[in-house]
Amino acid sequence: MAIEIETDSHGRKRAVEPCLEPCSIERGMRVLGGKWKGSILWHLKDGPVRFNDLARQIGGASKKMVNQRLKEMEDAGLVKRQVISTRPIAVAYEITTFGCTALGFLEELKKWSEDNNL
Repeated sequence: MAIEIETDSHGRKRAVEPCLEPCSIERGMRVLGGKWKGSILWHLKDGPVRFNDLARQIGGASKKMVNQRLKEMEDAGLVKRQVISTRPIAVAYEITTFGCTALGFLEELKKWSEDNNL
């Protein structure tokens, strides 16, 4: 749907009926946006991964950042955390059914990035 734009007498433009609620893209980006979230989901697509292994797979991200993103993703229902052992503490993360719904367009994004040498 195209948004109608008006120009006032001073040449300033404004939307006639601006969207007052976040659009679908914005709502989706609030869940999946943020550095490393897409990569984390991608690395979990084949099954549960222990935290330290996952942190090593996400090149360039600190363990603190991976942990923070995983907490956000767990709160959003994209991943679930499982305690494997308590002494020493060991946890694994697994993609949820909801998280799997994002894999299709992550695959398309991966292909688009590769096709355009990004």
